[in-house]
Amino acid sequence: MGEDILVWLMLAVGGALTIGTATALINPKGEIGEGELERPPLGRSLVQIAIGLVVVIWAAVSLFN
Repeated sequence: MGEDILVWLMLAVGGALTIGTATALINPKGEIGEGELERPPLGRSLVQIAIGLVVVIWAAVSLFN
C-alpha cells in the first residue's frame, strides 16, 4: 500500500469533492447570513462534481489495474 499512497489520497480528495459539493447542492444552508448565497452556484458545482468524478474514476482504475 505504501507505493499507492498518492492514488489513495487522490481517491479520497476526489470523493470528498464530489460528495461534498453534491451534498451542498441537495441540502442548502438553513440560516442565511447577510452576504451569503442561498445555494451554491449550479454551474460551478456541476464542474466541481465532474472534476471529482474524473479523479475518482482515474484513481479507482489505477488501483485495480
